[in-house]
Amino acid sequence: MPNHLTPTELAREAGLERRDVISKCMEMGVPIFQGRIDKSLFLTSLGAEQQQREKVKL
Repeated sequence: MPNHLTPTELAREAGLERRDVISKCMEMGVPIFQGRIDKSLFLTSLGAEQQQREKVKL
């Protein structure tokens, strides 16, 4: 299973739209190198961001 995916492939796996994946990368500082994104870095960063938002709500 590849770890570096295109935004379209990553969107499919994460259940997001392609544009959302790209904008989240920009927000979270996840690099897009040669049109590919590190899947584990993206998903880990996304999870950490969601946990932080939950803490703020409390």
